[in-house]
Amino acid sequence: QVQLVESGGGLVQPGGSLRLSCLASESTANFAVMGWYRQAPGKQRELVASISSTGTTNYADSVKGRFTISRDNAKNTVNLQMSSLKSEDTAVYYCNARRSFNFYWGQGTQVTVSS
Repeated sequence: QVQLVESGGGLVQPGGSLRLSCLASESTANFAVMGWYRQAPGKQRELVASISSTGTTNYADSVKGRFTISRDNAKNTVNLQMSSLKSEDTAVYYCNARRSFNFYWGQGTQVTVSS
């Protein structure tokens, strides 16, 4: 069973930065796409950013220019560097891995942007 464990969430002031990490129980090279989703209270889960096995990235319009996704297959990790954070970025952030028709999720990490 694939396990994804997120870390790095917390409380940050508007304009600040955070780096989220997702550690997979197996090589991230085994997954076609890895990504980060988020879910704010009362809202649907939405894609924040994804990265393919070839390094192609995709970002939600709301985070373009502020967030950067990267993957390190040697360390089995996917990272999300978040900068210029806004209150609307407050949500639970989930790591996601896709292989064939299978989707795997982490437990989530809370990010709160507030002064």
